[in-house]
Amino acid sequence: MINIYKNTSEILQNTSGGALPLLARFTFAAVLLHYFIASGLTKLGDGLFGFLTPSVGAYAQIFPKAMEAVTYDISQLTVFHWAVVTGGTLAEFALPALIVIGLFTRLAALGMIGFVVVQSLTDLYGHGGIEHQGTLGAWFDKASDSLILDQRALWVFLLITLVVQGGGWLSADRALWRAYSPSAA
Repeated sequence: MINIYKNTSEILQNTSGGALPLLARFTFAAVLLHYFIASGLTKLGDGLFGFLTPSVGAYAQIFPKAMEAVTYDISQLTVFHWAVVTGGTLAEFALPALIVIGLFTRLAALGMIGFVVVQSLTDLYGHGGIEHQGTLGAWFDKASDSLILDQRALWVFLLITLVVQGGGWLSADRALWRAYSPSAA
């Protein structure tokens, strides 16, 4: 019985190299893609170049205390604030898209990990979530639905899988590496 288990495990490990990252990208698309797109859409300003003129809500989401301090008048904020909000808005569209198509997957997933960390810190300290017991949550408890520690830990684990293993089968990375490999020339 142990040999059957061992042999089956070895077969699965040797043949599933590209399946796990493909499944991770699929899971990201199924669970998080629409979340990030919807969030990014709330940050766009008017018109075709709305990403260059983020909405007041974008500033309020990313810099809640700074917006409160200037009574929600974005003209009182600095170029730094505009650059962070604009960059964050673009990242909210670009990084998930790169992950889904599997292009520069490792870098995109690493960028998303940074995005999730900053988002979590903003939720906790900028929006005051740290003051509400259920927001941060706790690990090793019976509840699995805390917003920060439970949910975001799973998000980051999914993204770490992509950082370590790349895009997997059916990724633009794989096609790109094949096109530029020495054996293709």
